[in-house]
Amino acid sequence: MSVSVLEFAAVGRPIHRLGAAIYPVYLPGQNLGFGFSTGATAGLTVSEKPDAEVPTLQVTNSGATAILIPEGQVLDGGRQTRTVNVSILVPVGATIDIPVSCVEAGRWAGGSEFTRANRYVNRRVRRAKAEGIRDNLARGGDKRSDQGAVWAAVDHELRIKGVRSGSSNFRDIEQFAERDQFVAAAIEDLVRRGPLPAQQGVVVAHGSRIVSAELFATQEALAANWEALVRGILLDAPGQTNLRPSATAALKFLSRLASAEIISKPGVGLGVEEHVRSSRLVGQGLSFNGALVHASAFALAA
Repeated sequence: MSVSVLEFAAVGRPIHRLGAAIYPVYLPGQNLGFGFSTGATAGLTVSEKPDAEVPTLQVTNSGATAILIPEGQVLDGGRQTRTVNVSILVPVGATIDIPVSCVEAGRWAGGSEFTRANRYVNRRVRRAKAEGIRDNLARGGDKRSDQGAVWAAVDHELRIKGVRSGSSNFRDIEQFAERDQFVAAAIEDLVRRGPLPAQQGVVVAHGSRIVSAELFATQEALAANWEALVRGILLDAPGQTNLRPSATAALKFLSRLASAEIISKPGVGLGVEEHVRSSRLVGQGLSFNGALVHASAFALAA
């Protein structure tokens, strides 16, 4: 089982905030058969490699279960802020190198250690990253992104939010939430609410357009990443709009993700990656032992 499981997904009634509609997603029939941890508080050590380099970091799992690092996770610290290129299930006791992209173009200094922020990079940055990786894999390359395209997307996000950052650090976009009381209140409200019982993901719309989807194996995994996901969604929200999407459009987006052209690759840690692209979307999924662990997708024209 892989992203094709999304053909059987169901969606519920959306929550509307700041022009974004957030549909809950349910994935029936997922027989997990294994356990894992995830979220910013999961016991994972992230550090620069002994010979530090931009596109690679090192992680160590000293916990009792495998640990999921979702694609798009922000890693703060080190010589520069990074984001994770692909979803990774780190085995117990393992130390592995992981592919990352820089989201702070103006700094290469500091310590070695990182923290996993309660934050994903915005969808345009994730989309640029996913497109670059998919194109690189299609040419027989590795899981590196188009770093120039990622930096351009970061600059765009900072500019449209009116945020000045001396090092062009994506994390400085948090200044926007700090000064906009409506965004701050919406984030606080949705973080407090958390996901619904049995909810495993979201489809996000801006007005009548579906722009992204995010799926996890379990409600617990979604809950552990909920604050990071909500911050990304609401800091990307378009503002008030009278146009509303439909549940049918949300399901069609998931169906397109399930049927998109796939490049399969062994996971960086456990499992198998599926890098997908169609004329309308780009995304990725990670499965292990026949179950979908995490998937994300982004509309190309939104």
